[in-house]
Amino acid sequence: MALRFEILARDGAARLGRLTTPHGVVETPAFMPVGTLGAVKGVGPHELEAAGARILLSNLYHLTLRPGIEAIEELGGLHRFVGWRGPMITDSGGYQVFSLSRLAEVDDGGVTFRSHLDGARLRFTPEGVVDRQRRLGVDLAMVLDECPPWPVEHGAAAASLERTLVWARRSREAAGEMPGGLFGIAQGSVFPDLRERAVEALAELDFDGLAIGGVSVGEPDAERRAVVERTAALLPDAKPRYLMGVGTPADLLHAVRHGIDLFDCVLPSRNARHGLLFTRRGTVRIKNAVHKRDPRPVDEGCDCPCCRHVSRAFLHHLVRSGEVTGKVLATLHNIRFYLDFMGQLREATASGTLTDVGVPSVAPTSD
Repeated sequence: MALRFEILARDGAARLGRLTTPHGVVETPAFMPVGTLGAVKGVGPHELEAAGARILLSNLYHLTLRPGIEAIEELGGLHRFVGWRGPMITDSGGYQVFSLSRLAEVDDGGVTFRSHLDGARLRFTPEGVVDRQRRLGVDLAMVLDECPPWPVEHGAAAASLERTLVWARRSREAAGEMPGGLFGIAQGSVFPDLRERAVEALAELDFDGLAIGGVSVGEPDAERRAVVERTAALLPDAKPRYLMGVGTPADLLHAVRHGIDLFDCVLPSRNARHGLLFTRRGTVRIKNAVHKRDPRPVDEGCDCPCCRHVSRAFLHHLVRSGEVTGKVLATLHNIRFYLDFMGQLREATASGTLTDVGVPSVAPTSD
């Protein structure tokens, strides 16, 4: 098999794992920075590697639009194109069915998008999505799925799930020899019977890993966490488990405690570009006037380039002035915070002390 997943230790439902891929090893639980077009905004691949990132996520829909799969393939595949030496994962375009619903038409055969760039028609089918990811040469590929909106009635969610399961079967049949692994995606919104149906059907198809999709689309926090808890408990134990698009540090801790191995989210980089930084003492809103003459680093316990080299006062000045350097430094810090936090969770799982890890605060610091 192109992928190998080993569980090295457990702490309750949490797992310390090792995922071996064609482009390297990922220690799990792991956070995957989101590089939509092949890069996290403002951050080069060498900087991500230096921050501790071991796997990078990119977006198949956006890469298909520009520069195009053929161009990337001609240039040696996605890894060579973006300059990333480690494992890579691409999503399938299923989330864009939700996020670009006004530009998407879904039928039993697949999805037809109108490009958000120029209105050109773009067809995604289960087989085509698998083929595009094979041509990119990614380590982890996702099947095409339909991500229902919130709120959604049970009947509509059930119909959407059945379409997703048909697509999953077609994807599995089309996969053939993949350079890496293929993951199925369990949908079903907030309905326990649908989530159970999804996992049961996907497990029969023997994917290399399974993901929980369709969360963090507007549902209340309690509903989202209930879905994670119930669905994670159903997933095959021996396969890697991926929670898509979640979330805050507290969400990550919750999911790790319930047995999730892989995560991605735009939150650290998106918040950084708006001047919101995560620290061990809570969030820092660097635009606030209180930081105008503050000589301290953003987080005195962090050794990212931002915290090593500049003060809160200088970062405040950069961000308030609209200087792009401020966004880059803030992004480097938030990415490092997330990766360090996941490292802390791995260490706690290995030592059996995960229950001692506190929930990271997202409240503003008092200083």
